[in-house]
Amino acid sequence: MAINVVFAGIPVADLDAAIDWYERLFGAPPDMAPNDTERTWRLTDQSWVYVVADPERAGNGLVTLMVDDLDARLTAIRERGIEVGEVEEINEKTRKAEIVDPDGNRIGFGQAG
Repeated sequence: MAINVVFAGIPVADLDAAIDWYERLFGAPPDMAPNDTERTWRLTDQSWVYVVADPERAGNGLVTLMVDDLDARLTAIRERGIEVGEVEEINEKTRKAEIVDPDGNRIGFGQAG
C-alpha cells in the first residue's frame, strides 16, 4: 500500500502569532484555512504542513523538510527575519539545519546529495 500524501501537523499556543511566523518561514501565506484553529501550507503537490492551535501540546513538534538547495533556502529564510541554526553534516552526503519556532517546535531543513 503506497502513501500518496503527507500532512504534518505542528501544535502551537497562539495561532495568530504562528501564522505570522510560518508565513515568514515559508515565504507565503497559508494555502488553506480549513477551520478556526488550523492553517495549512502546501509545500509540494503531495506534502503539506499545518499549524494547529493546541496549547497543551505546543512546542513538541518535530518536522524535517528535505530541499534541493539548502543554502539558498536558509538564506531566504534568514532574509525574512528568522534565525537559523548551524548547518550540520549528518554524513558525507547529507546536511541539515534546524529552526525553532516561538513555541519551541523544531523545523529541520535538510539536503541529501
